[in-house]
Amino acid sequence: MLKLQNVYKQLGEFHLKDINLEINSGEYFVILGPTGTGKTVVLELIAGMYHPDRGEIYFENENWLNTCPEHRGIGFVYQDYELFPHLTVKENIIFGLKIRKYSSTVINKKLNEMVEMFGIGHLLDRYPSTLSGGEQQRTALARALITSPKILLLDEPLSALDPRSKEVFQQELKRIHQTLKTTTLHVTHDFNEAMYLADRIGVMRNGEIAQVGTPEEIFRRPKDTFVASFVGIKNSLKVEQMAIK
Repeated sequence: MLKLQNVYKQLGEFHLKDINLEINSGEYFVILGPTGTGKTVVLELIAGMYHPDRGEIYFENENWLNTCPEHRGIGFVYQDYELFPHLTVKENIIFGLKIRKYSSTVINKKLNEMVEMFGIGHLLDRYPSTLSGGEQQRTALARALITSPKILLLDEPLSALDPRSKEVFQQELKRIHQTLKTTTLHVTHDFNEAMYLADRIGVMRNGEIAQVGTPEEIFRRPKDTFVASFVGIKNSLKVEQMAIK
């Protein structure tokens, strides 16, 4: 289990305010919210790119504030993929294994697993600048997953894709998660992604968690007017409870 406990972070004028979250092992958890609410900052705190000003981050009862980023076992895919432009697809994918000094036998075995999973054998000798958005996406995901991360962090991973490619990749992400069972945190402002992929959703508002629940709870039973408005509920009624005499 991944647990964020009263996590607070100030970045300039922005404040991430006392975030409390528990993500179960093997869960696909989506953080949903408007642009600028701190969704990416949450991922970067988990990855160790920032240190909380206060609060704790635990993974399986280990306090990650005492664990350096490279030892957290994180796979991270940003929305622009951040592939190394001077490396081939193959070199990008195996980069994490090489810096960890895996043997060539292990590297080749794991590479073949990623090639089979993503169907990218024909891309291995090409460079990122020659790839389509979908091909870059597959390469970035393969690079993140080849190290068998404890947690996969996805920051708006489908935002750069056209509608048809986005639909295909939603199906791809679900298939991969069902196969690998990797604990996944996926940041998005897209309702369809959240509905299709999430076991649970956390809705963010101005650096805070406004509501956590299943897709059914978020979209059918929003907690307050902000969540209702954000998820597209047009009409809401204020109800006053009357005492029964």
